[in-house]
Amino acid sequence: MKLGIVGLPNVGKSTLFNALTNAGAESANYPFCTIDPNVGIVPVPDERIQRLGEMYHSKKITPAVIEFVDIAGLVKGASRGEGLGNQFLSHIREVDAIVHVVRCFQDPNVIHVDGSVDPLRDIETINLELIFADLEVLERRYSKVERSARMDKSLTGEVSLIERLREHLESGGSAKSFPAQDEEEAELLRSYSLLTSKPVIYAANVAEEDLADDGAGSPGVQAVRAFAEKEGSEVFVICAQIEQEIAELSSEEKAMFLEDLGIGRSGLDRLITASYRLLGLISFLTAGEDESRAWTIRQGTKAPQAAGRIHSDFERGFIKAEVVSYEDLIAQGSLAAAREKGLVGMEGKDYVVRDGDVILFRFNV
Repeated sequence: MKLGIVGLPNVGKSTLFNALTNAGAESANYPFCTIDPNVGIVPVPDERIQRLGEMYHSKKITPAVIEFVDIAGLVKGASRGEGLGNQFLSHIREVDAIVHVVRCFQDPNVIHVDGSVDPLRDIETINLELIFADLEVLERRYSKVERSARMDKSLTGEVSLIERLREHLESGGSAKSFPAQDEEEAELLRSYSLLTSKPVIYAANVAEEDLADDGAGSPGVQAVRAFAEKEGSEVFVICAQIEQEIAELSSEEKAMFLEDLGIGRSGLDRLITASYRLLGLISFLTAGEDESRAWTIRQGTKAPQAAGRIHSDFERGFIKAEVVSYEDLIAQGSLAAAREKGLVGMEGKDYVVRDGDVILFRFNV
């Protein structure tokens, strides 16, 4: 999973990136400090594989990972190249979802490019730039398809689609809110890789005093939540500065610090939860003496395709999947004990994998 962190300059993107990845991306109080996208690989916290590793005495424990891409601050006119905008917009096309950092804190020492803090205005600025960039993509596609459609009538449907989609975007809508008429149109939409088709998670960056009540007392956070609800996006509240401080602590110190702040989980944990929920992702687990590992798949994935995440040979030669739930395996203390209780199933090609399934795949190539 790859997430792109975007927002206006000086809203806390690189500070958040540093906290999430501990990668030490440069962070400073002036626009365009981040020019090349910083990339960090972050393990997904999952105590289940730690427990499995202990049970199986695994030599190696491998969590699922998320790739974060810190993309430099966008400004008005980015779609036309302002502030190195086109370069940054191209990086967003490669991510699975967008983490849009929105400034909801007041601090006279931190410059705002528009002179004042207004979360909804800032969201609109970014969204308009993404729309303008999508319109450019559609314009190029339309020129090509419209000419070809004069000779090839099978393309008239795509011409109509682009015209309707263009009108939808020009009225302020996003590609993800555009109603495709059938699966053929939906497939065409996916092929355009439009920026506004990507799922969005809004990270409301607040002052420390607004963190304990999850931003309930912040008018800016409430405005962001209301906006996100209308478009079906996720929101989580962070204090990027606090997250950076947390990132430098040991696990024990981190737990105490979070408790003192009155928050149960770090921003990274809440962001991962929101990302998995938004993208419809789950994890299945494999365990053994060599390695215990978490694997990320989409909800609804069947056993052979899940096996293919490990190796294409597993999917090609799939025979059966030996499946036990993580809870049952831990409760029984071993796979043999779970088998004796009838808690281990032998599943075929139509089995839909569930979150927390511990699976041993049987295959033959």
